[in-house]
Amino acid sequence: MAAPLDSSGALDSHRASCDLEFSISALLGAVGAARGWKDLESHTALIAQKFRHEAVVISGRKLARQIRQEAKSEVEQWVSSGNRRPHLSVILVGDNPASHSYVLNKTKAAADVGISSETILKPSTCSEEELMELILKLNNDCNVDGLLVQLPLPEHIDERKVCNAVTPGKDVDGFHVVNVGKMCLDQTTMLPATPWGVWEIIKRTGIPTLGKNVVVAGRSKNVGMPIAMLLHTDGRHERPGGDATVTISHRYTPKEQLRQHTKIADIVVAAAGIPNLITADMIKEGAAVIDVGINRVQDPVTGKPKLVGDVDFEGVKQKASYITPVPGGVGPMTVAMLMKNTIIAAKKLLPKSATLHPATS
Repeated sequence: MAAPLDSSGALDSHRASCDLEFSISALLGAVGAARGWKDLESHTALIAQKFRHEAVVISGRKLARQIRQEAKSEVEQWVSSGNRRPHLSVILVGDNPASHSYVLNKTKAAADVGISSETILKPSTCSEEELMELILKLNNDCNVDGLLVQLPLPEHIDERKVCNAVTPGKDVDGFHVVNVGKMCLDQTTMLPATPWGVWEIIKRTGIPTLGKNVVVAGRSKNVGMPIAMLLHTDGRHERPGGDATVTISHRYTPKEQLRQHTKIADIVVAAAGIPNLITADMIKEGAAVIDVGINRVQDPVTGKPKLVGDVDFEGVKQKASYITPVPGGVGPMTVAMLMKNTIIAAKKLLPKSATLHPATS
């Protein structure tokens, strides 16, 4: 069994084992050089591998519970100081089962931390004009702090237009062009929940980023690109980044070229939506692997559908130092960070320029 991320003791133990492995490798290297081993690197790697443990499996559920408890305490303190309870409005268009499940998880989390919420259901035949009118109404409702429109939307509705219709100060998804721009400029803003969740996993687990090589597999504007921005930007700025050297791959990156990048990466973030894209032969010993992918595939044994990530979990955990599972990794963190964004919106902590209503023309 892989080591669970239960406490700082587990992390300390894992780091100690990694230090031991490094010391053993160094010793074997010296002995091998003295004895004239021809294939010194292979000898060292094979023997040292016997002393290493499987990856620490990072429980996104446990980290999310910790963040949600922080959010709950923050809400209780806010309300006890005489302020109105934060309120989240969610617009759900259509009958997509996955979207309905995601929205249910969000409203359950809101109730858990003390945020009031509502889900506004619209049929898949809802026109873009009708949806825009609803968004404008909620933008102008002073009792609504956070507002999100669940994606994806029906094909006849322009998602980018809809995301930009939500006023930036209520945009708890962090998808408005103003919030995206401020994130890219390292300014305080509403961060997209999934990338922020990945960033919190890395920080709270103690995985170093400064000067490290990172590969982000996937360049989507809502996940891959923001993750890369958070990891590579300056840690001294208003919104501190990770100071890492980041490589972004995408659908036109040849698999062999991707492998060349991942083989030297200290951190690999898989967010391409391709099952088993990242395999053990692509990972260097001791790398940290964050799996953002959520793919529904058929279980070859049971024949039933199951969720898998973009990473070959069983193979990669034999080489990685840390790894996130699917499900139970990044997913719960996304919901937790959404709650944090709703509190930020309720407290109006963003600069005034980020809370102006967008033009309606």
